[in-house]
Amino acid sequence: MLTTSAKYHLGQIVRHRKHPFRGVVFDVDPSFANTEEWYEAIPEESRPARNQPFYHLLAENDDNFYVAYVSEQNLEADDSGEPVEHPDLIELFGDFSDGRYPLQFQLN
Repeated sequence: MLTTSAKYHLGQIVRHRKHPFRGVVFDVDPSFANTEEWYEAIPEESRPARNQPFYHLLAENDDNFYVAYVSEQNLEADDSGEPVEHPDLIELFGDFSDGRYPLQFQLN
């Protein structure tokens, strides 16, 4: 059995290593759990390994807010101390404090 530990946690702010966006982790898959179509759309030389955590992010860049699905290898912690402005944050998290967002709902 493969055991995988996620490096980042719910409410943590992360940034993409290659692309100019950052976001707040709101869910984690222990390994790839998106569609084959999504995976095949990534250029082969850039495709991440499937057997690593993948993170669902409330993401933002200079122009947009969106949901992103990113492999752990393509993320790094964002230690800027700056909040994320994604409008859906208030549905899942409390107010930004100490560089993170506390969960605002009970997990199963």
